[in-house]
Amino acid sequence: MQSFISGRQSGGNACRRRQGPAPARTAAMRRNARRLGLTWLTVFLGVAVTGGSAVAISQLQQYAAERGELRMLLTEMDVAAWQQSTLRLQAVMAGQLSPEAAQAREEVDETVDAIGEQFAQRDPASAEAQAVQDAFLAYDAAVDHEFDLLAEGDIEAVRQVDEREADPAFQTLVTAIEAADHHYKRLADRADDRARLGTVLILAVAALTVVLVVWQSHRVRSRAFRRASYQATHDALTGLPNRVQLHQCITAATDPEHGTAGAALLLIDLDRFKEVNDTLGHHYGDQLLVQVSERLRAALRREETVARLGGDEFAVLLPGVTDEQDVAAVAARLRDAMDAPFVLDGLSLSAGGSIGAALSPQHGSTAEELLQRADIAMYTAKTNRLGYTMFDSSQASTDPRKLTLAGDLRSGIEQGQLVLHYQPKVDAQTGAALGAEALVRWQHPEHGLIPPDEFIPLAEHTGLITPLTTFVLDTALQQCHAWILAGHELTVAVNVSTHRLLDLGFPEEVAGLLARWEVPARLLTIEITESAIMADPDRAMLVVERLHALGVHLSIDDFGTGYSSMAYLKTLPVQELKIDRSFVSSMTISERDAVIVRSTVELGRNLGLRVIAEGVEDLSTWQELDAVGCDALQGYYISRPVPSDRFDEWLDSRPVRTPAGTY
Repeated sequence: MQSFISGRQSGGNACRRRQGPAPARTAAMRRNARRLGLTWLTVFLGVAVTGGSAVAISQLQQYAAERGELRMLLTEMDVAAWQQSTLRLQAVMAGQLSPEAAQAREEVDETVDAIGEQFAQRDPASAEAQAVQDAFLAYDAAVDHEFDLLAEGDIEAVRQVDEREADPAFQTLVTAIEAADHHYKRLADRADDRARLGTVLILAVAALTVVLVVWQSHRVRSRAFRRASYQATHDALTGLPNRVQLHQCITAATDPEHGTAGAALLLIDLDRFKEVNDTLGHHYGDQLLVQVSERLRAALRREETVARLGGDEFAVLLPGVTDEQDVAAVAARLRDAMDAPFVLDGLSLSAGGSIGAALSPQHGSTAEELLQRADIAMYTAKTNRLGYTMFDSSQASTDPRKLTLAGDLRSGIEQGQLVLHYQPKVDAQTGAALGAEALVRWQHPEHGLIPPDEFIPLAEHTGLITPLTTFVLDTALQQCHAWILAGHELTVAVNVSTHRLLDLGFPEEVAGLLARWEVPARLLTIEITESAIMADPDRAMLVVERLHALGVHLSIDDFGTGYSSMAYLKTLPVQELKIDRSFVSSMTISERDAVIVRSTVELGRNLGLRVIAEGVEDLSTWQELDAVGCDALQGYYISRPVPSDRFDEWLDSRPVRTPAGTY
């Protein structure tokens, strides 16, 4: 294939930093996934350890409470034993067991039995508890023996049993109770210590988990911030710096405080790149852009920056370079790098580009100025097929404000500085209002009202024609909606550039705006030029047919000034021909122009098309056009383009002269 590449697009390198290759990015993604997994694992383990420890602590606290309750039972047992001992001593001293003492002894026995049952239920395997119960039974048996002797009146035997059996049994019981109490106290203290240790462990694990989560979250946020910052300053496709980063690099390279002597900026626009996308598809176009970016980077030194500005437009910044010959040498090196064929999926393509350069401080001291000058030089190189050129003042318009207008246009669109004026169209026979053509004007904050012939070419050159056309369509349909609400069913016509006519997404955009403003499609007229159709007849035909399917009316603007093919004219689904003002304005004094007008009207009528003439500036021209059968008229004689409020005034009250008089 021949040299493919064009369409305004760009590429870059963030001050010599580039995005890593795809495998490296994949490995980074895997590392991030592992780190995220580790974070969640840490959280899970922290929760699991904390939960398990909490359960264990609860169990330990319950165990300690149970040991405490057993100690309380031992205390009750101890009290019962002393009560039994007191009753025994009182009976021995009295020489008999009174009924009250007998009743009290039975109550003590019942208490001890109840305590024994609770021990059997709560701690059946405890040797200490069993020792207490055994000791109490032995003591109780000695006391029973003693009371039996006392009932027989054998006081001496009572004293012997008391000394030999009851007292030792009591001491054994007290010792067993103390030993059991010490045992249960040790178990309760141990459980409490473990519970406290578990609490400390829970707090430590929780704190560690929080620290790890916060630390990992900080790392994630830091990486996300770095990634977002990188993405904001680098091109996603090539990994090169984008326009934002290039702007920062230019500012740094031209800042006198950095001690730099100056810099050179080169803009590179690939030739016929759009044909690669349209013919082979965007996949090939993307591959080509990536390979171009790699070759440009390889052709430069480390301190030099290559950036992608968008589409197929690249920029190269040469810090410290101010000599034109040095810049020309770099440009030659870059062109050589792009001259070798590119291999895309086995398909060999040749690519070329146009390069424009500007120097700092000779041609500008700011990033905006350098970009504007380099862009003008690049456009000059592309237009004149020079390959490379350095900016000079002769390339710019004699009107110096156009240098700044190119940079102001984008902000003008975004900040609402553009306005629409409407020029009426009337019926050639009756003078009745049929509609209006929407014409965009720029209300510049410094230069005032700027006509379209000054900034439309800038929009087409800088790629702003798309948002500009969208603004015009949206505003015009909004006004058409207002006319409908006021009771006026008027058509509105909008001019469309070659770029939009070849945009396959344009019909869908038109359909969306029609729906938004609830305007019938038949009230919208899209005016296209012959040159726009002939730029790519097949693609234009596809877009025009889709617009026609919406019900939109189509008009061929400036008919007669281009080199259209009659074969395409008869097949295009258009409803209107618009005769260019260059023929209409002089038809009353030039027979040649009059013949062209009459022939065009006849051609249009034979093709079943409405014919409208623009450039009607006097009554005689109107009358002549009406005589030859022209359908509609437009021109200064009827009205100049005016803002919407003045158009409404004209519509309601302004008289207009017609061949028959006034209406």
